[in-house]
Amino acid sequence: MTHPHDLLTAVAGGADPGPFALVRREGADHLELFTGTVRTVDRLAEIPLPAGAPGPHTLALVPYRQIGERGFACVDDGVPLECLVIDGHQRIGLADALAALPDAPVVTGGGGFDIADDEYAATVARVLTEEIGRGEGANFVIHRTLRATVQGPPLVAALAALRRLLVRERGAYWTFVVHTGSRVLVGASPERHVSVDDGLVMMNPISGTFRHAGAQADRAELVRFLTDPKEVDELYMVLDEELKMMATVAEHGGQVVGPYLKEMAHLAHTEYLLAGRGSRDVREVLRETMFAPTVTGSPMENACRVIARHERTGRRYYAGVLALLGRDDAGRQTLDAPILIRTAEISPAGELRVPVGATLVRHSTAEGEVAETHAKAAGVLAALGLGPDAPDPGPRPAVRLADDPEVRAALAARNAPLARFWLDQRTPGTTMLPGLAGRRTLIVDGEDTFTGMLAHQLTALGLAVEVRPWHRPGPVDGYDLVVVGPGPGDPGQVGEPKMAALRTLLTDLLETGRATLAVCLGHQLLSGLLGLPLHRREAPYQGLQRDVTVFGAQRRVGFYSTFTALAPVDRVVTGYGPVELSRDAADGAVHALRGPGFAGVQFHPESVLSRDGMAVLADLLGHLLARPQRPLAAHGSTDRG
Repeated sequence: MTHPHDLLTAVAGGADPGPFALVRREGADHLELFTGTVRTVDRLAEIPLPAGAPGPHTLALVPYRQIGERGFACVDDGVPLECLVIDGHQRIGLADALAALPDAPVVTGGGGFDIADDEYAATVARVLTEEIGRGEGANFVIHRTLRATVQGPPLVAALAALRRLLVRERGAYWTFVVHTGSRVLVGASPERHVSVDDGLVMMNPISGTFRHAGAQADRAELVRFLTDPKEVDELYMVLDEELKMMATVAEHGGQVVGPYLKEMAHLAHTEYLLAGRGSRDVREVLRETMFAPTVTGSPMENACRVIARHERTGRRYYAGVLALLGRDDAGRQTLDAPILIRTAEISPAGELRVPVGATLVRHSTAEGEVAETHAKAAGVLAALGLGPDAPDPGPRPAVRLADDPEVRAALAARNAPLARFWLDQRTPGTTMLPGLAGRRTLIVDGEDTFTGMLAHQLTALGLAVEVRPWHRPGPVDGYDLVVVGPGPGDPGQVGEPKMAALRTLLTDLLETGRATLAVCLGHQLLSGLLGLPLHRREAPYQGLQRDVTVFGAQRRVGFYSTFTALAPVDRVVTGYGPVELSRDAADGAVHALRGPGFAGVQFHPESVLSRDGMAVLADLLGHLLARPQRPLAAHGSTDRG
């Protein structure tokens, strides 16, 4: 077995010690040294995880292109899924590691972004206008890459950069070097993507960055940051997106814990933890959670299309994960996977890449997002000699700002407007409504896995739920309720395949009188079939929480939409019967509608932003299911009298 000091001494002397990884996990007083052999596989399901002794078995470098396994769009750059099959695992104390790691500056040359600032700003402007502004999603991450050349042995440079990151940074989830022989990755990732331990699945959405120059942030400035609506909304959006993933990999969906303040050397992040019990193979968990919305966007499938349209180059390992797979003492599978951000890749020839991205939302500016990419890259660039060193952070402050009463109050206040369904510990059966037990529901997914969250809510209310993608048509006979779910896109493009398919489905449901609930995109299409005009908002309602009136009751709900139906009156008569509308008094936007055997809502009752979402669903289910199916309607022209 390779001794840690021997390995580091060999590297310093110019020798190649073979594949290895050095990892410091958050809060640890030591580094872990993993040694072994490298194996390349094609798919996540092929990552080696044999039964046997407890401990780590494989460290996988998962590139972004693996998103293709889910059928999602990507620019396929051919970067391999490499696995370090571990045959040696040792610990080395932090002080010993710092003494053994090379303490010398990294020398690089020719550094510069592959996309100039003005070109990147133009891309940001296009995404804001052409994608978010046209209903393609709530937020998207567009990346660019700083490239340079490392002078001297790449592995020595990577270990020297690791030392500087260990000294200069604190609070990173993983600080690491991984050497496979074909590449070296070095970085300090702040963010866990997903972990599995003792059947507990955890995810860790992080959004919002507060920068400060000293050893500790100014409390007043921090509190202002914590109450900034833009920062609050951005964290809510990624929380919703990761709850969608947890709806797939955890048996009852995820429970939200937090928010917390993650304090690092010169910045602080806001974050939530999501937890839920699951029994899937950890490789399936990896597959179903590719990849974090903080580095892709939402909704996920369409975010991948947007990324491919606007980036035009592969992402290599950026936005992928390092994934440490193993087994515990009882033989159960374990997983620990940080996101590959704040990470540099160095080739054997010394080619250096540092990719970085900015999250674009409805209130982004091109100039601000350009500045964000420079700021996010700064720490890794400084460690690699491509930027000025941040001041030495010194010892950890004796009192954490996260423990300050005013800071804690500001964090706690963020949960006040959110849905308790996702915040509270849930006991199966306690939210069931009378008369719903066992009644069958089909949710048709319009390419937004909010439908997974909706399925958990409807199940909690007592329904038996099945989810079906829009592009896999099938019978609706035997279902007591059909939900036409949300999704991205312009509902006015009636010839687009998804829109055409969902319009046909809704038409059949209306004509046969089957109980129907339409959500967001489904609501827009239903509104169009009922003769209501559709309008694109000048300011998109993407990740927006509002108090609205829904059939006489005040409800706080969350919107993810760019389009809305409009009406000048509260009641219209259609070929499918009279329809009651809940409208915005200011502009006539239709937030909800209901008619004989059908209903629609523009907002997302399943969103964490919908504090009153479960109450809305209970009311709508009462309208749709607590009455006989309506007879086949006679059809005629729309009357808006």
